[in-house]
Amino acid sequence: NVAGERPRSLTSAIQGRLRADILSTRLLPGQKLHIAGLAKQFSVSLAAVREALSRLVADGLVQASDQRGFRVSPVSPADLRDVTQTRVDIEGLALRRSIERGDAAWLASVEKSFAALCAVPYTYPDDPTCHYEEWVVQHRIFHRTLVNACGSPWLLGFRDVLHEQSERYRRLAIRRDADKSRNVEAEHAAIVRATLKRDAEAAVTALSKHFMTTMHLVELATPNTFGSSDPA
Repeated sequence: NVAGERPRSLTSAIQGRLRADILSTRLLPGQKLHIAGLAKQFSVSLAAVREALSRLVADGLVQASDQRGFRVSPVSPADLRDVTQTRVDIEGLALRRSIERGDAAWLASVEKSFAALCAVPYTYPDDPTCHYEEWVVQHRIFHRTLVNACGSPWLLGFRDVLHEQSERYRRLAIRRDADKSRNVEAEHAAIVRATLKRDAEAAVTALSKHFMTTMHLVELATPNTFGSSDPA
């Protein structure tokens, strides 16, 4: 039923647009999300916007309050540490299982995704505080490929939620030019080398160090990053 599918597709499209704006920090942490304004912006019904926002609440990217409506989920130093440590635990477990269970085709996919990531610039040449969008896409694919062989849809689902939350913090850090001295490619290469050797301990250690480096760089940007949210 095409007519019946259209509202669902429309809601998914709005959800996708809002998700992209939140993850890229075009919509800042704590920013209020006005349903009427978004409905006008997207030329859709209030119900479609409300449904899209409700889905983003379920993903942890938006908060809902009876009195205050919807807003982008705030960020905080405590949340950053919690997200990072939980991601280390969950993604480290998924990587360890992938190394145990992954076949030769999976190892080849890891090499291929890393090569694709290295082939695109990290930031725009004329603006080091803005990620090259294709790098963001390939970065997401690379980290997902590393854990794709873990054999657990539940584990991958939790991992994906944590990746999105981490992505907001990472994008906030680069907006403040906090990671200009970082060698991200070398960090990724260390993870790949250990993975291809099936050295789970070294791979998980390199992955954890990679995530913790991001956390520390975000913390360097703390005065600006965490000062952008509306009061609770």
